[in-house]
Amino acid sequence: MELFDVYPLYNVTPVKAEGAYVWDDKGTKYLDLYGGHGVISVGHSHPKYVTAIKEQIEKIGFYSNSIQNPLQHELAEKLGRISGCDKYNLFLCNSGAEANENALKLASFITGKSRVLSFKNAFHGRTSAAVAATDNLNINAPINLQQQVTFLPLNNIELVVHELGKGDVAAVIIEGIQGVGGLDEGKKKFFKKVRKECKKTKTILILDEIQSGYGRSGQFFAFQHHKIKPDIITTAKGMANGFPIGGVLISKKIKAKYGMLGTTFGGNHLACAAAISVLDIIEEEQLIENVNDVYSYFLEEIKSVPKIKKVKGKGLMLGLEFDFEVGELRKKLIFDKHIFTGGSSNKNLLRILPPLTITKEQVAIFIKALKEVLV
Repeated sequence: MELFDVYPLYNVTPVKAEGAYVWDDKGTKYLDLYGGHGVISVGHSHPKYVTAIKEQIEKIGFYSNSIQNPLQHELAEKLGRISGCDKYNLFLCNSGAEANENALKLASFITGKSRVLSFKNAFHGRTSAAVAATDNLNINAPINLQQQVTFLPLNNIELVVHELGKGDVAAVIIEGIQGVGGLDEGKKKFFKKVRKECKKTKTILILDEIQSGYGRSGQFFAFQHHKIKPDIITTAKGMANGFPIGGVLISKKIKAKYGMLGTTFGGNHLACAAAISVLDIIEEEQLIENVNDVYSYFLEEIKSVPKIKKVKGKGLMLGLEFDFEVGELRKKLIFDKHIFTGGSSNKNLLRILPPLTITKEQVAIFIKALKEVLV
């Protein structure tokens, strides 16, 4: 049997990782400024993270959600306290797509409606409703396109008001900062007005913080830059530093009932132990403060790099936009300078998603390398 060939792969085989570095099978050391799609939040192989997983697997790694699991309660308490979202309840699942799928399902349950408002260049996952709310026809099969989704341009509140006025919308789903779409984001005024209109029309507002959450934007969740409170928040990528987990934060106004949502693997003991250790490390090592400190340094130093058209994003969720496609630039950074970066649906955008532990010295290495390959 061979693998189903759906990924274009770089010829690099990582075998070891530590902090912001990865080593391949030939012993070459790479600076990781992509973190596996922004998943690595507290650095590769953080000793406290590794210890937490080792100690948990020696006790119990998994049992179903038909029994008590105190680790789930510990995770919910810490996440609520550290994020400032203690007025929410937590449903645990396995991935970002699954988190968004459950969020959309909840919205439909609550409102009795089925249409969803999403936004141009949005990416919410690859499962049924989540992929239907993703603005990419190439990854939507006919079975997904049966969903009722309307895509609107970001920052056009008049169109949002118009669509909500039709009375058939279950949810508005929006990323705190767009990831795959190319680091575009709603303006503060837009977010506030969307929140107001959703409340007025009794529409569920879902904030997709899969990539922009867990401190990456310089706030715990990116929507917190705008001083709003969504009905539902979804999270996943940075939540357990690479261990599969997802979460749906649900306003306490939304009442649960048995059987409403469910999962086999979600919230298992090992996943919870990994996620708890990530929150502990974020808090103990003041990583959100580090994000903001390094972001300020990055913005200042990047001014010295030629050919950059625009810097997009916030914190350590950044995009460098050029007036040319960056595919070859990424290859030069990987193979000539041994630095991982990311791309997006915007072919002119270089995406930067390093571990939240990244240092100014490591950013300086990248900026020096970028100048050299752009010559």
